Amino acid sequence: MEDEHVCIDNLVDHLDATANCPSPGAFYGVFDGHGGTDAALFVKNNILRFIVEDSHFPICVEKAIKSAFVKADYAFADDSALDISSGTTALIALIFGRTLIVANAGDCRAVLGRRGRAIEMSKDHKPNCTSERLRIEKLGGVIYDDYLNGQLSVARALGDWHMKGPKGSACPLSAEPELRETNLTEEDEFLIMGCDGLWDVMSSQCAVTISRKELMLHNDPERCSRELVREALRRNACDNLTVIVICFSPDPPPRIEIPQSRVRRSISAEGLNLLKGVLDSNS
Repeated sequence: MEDEHVCIDNLVDHLDATANCPSPGAFYGVFDGHGGTDAALFVKNNILRFIVEDSHFPICVEKAIKSAFVKADYAFADDSALDISSGTTALIALIFGRTLIVANAGDCRAVLGRRGRAIEMSKDHKPNCTSERLRIEKLGGVIYDDYLNGQLSVARALGDWHMKGPKGSACPLSAEPELRETNLTEEDEFLIMGCDGLWDVMSSQCAVTISRKELMLHNDPERCSRELVREALRRNACDNLTVIVICFSPDPPPRIEIPQSRVRRSISAEGLNLLKGVLDSNS
């Protein structure tokens, strides 16, 4: 188990008073390590500091996050006490008021539960993904058996300095994150953040459906996270499993009332939510 994670529900209490952090604020992260634990632990312990100390923070949080990922990658390479050949994916979520910003480098995934529908807030950076393949091949990299340069099953990661060139040089293995921002509404009930061990055996919609049912029963996000891990194990997950569930309201999700229709339909409720999620993501 080489994963790390962080949950900070109150940024103002966590940070130094001079950090000039918007309030209310929260920070969450999942870091899926490989080749050892050094990279995942280093990024977990330092990524937030690099964000809030960046000159763009808090005026332009997106620029601060992108800069912080690269700075964290470089700082890790400079630490002679650590194994810089280890690597980690990095998925973080920053919440300021009703603004949610998700940044991802790697194949962890963040999924928003919106009244039972799954809204993916990140893209899995697999080497065989079309956009990642084009970027990799343009920079001289190759994909062999779905592995970057025949070695790594992700296209973006921090660390792995045995696969990277000099600092600042363009490299097929990128530490730069992709970001997505949204304004949360009353329909946005919770966010699931998980490493690829969860998503290897479960669709985004399935995870949202399971989580919503659990939260309607007990409204405990930590218990809900454990249930997602247990369900993944029941489905024979064979990779690391780290899951965070973040609720946006103190109240449990309400029951969804589906109006009766004179037309008989054969699609299941989960299938209907999946279809709605696909249509929303394409709009």
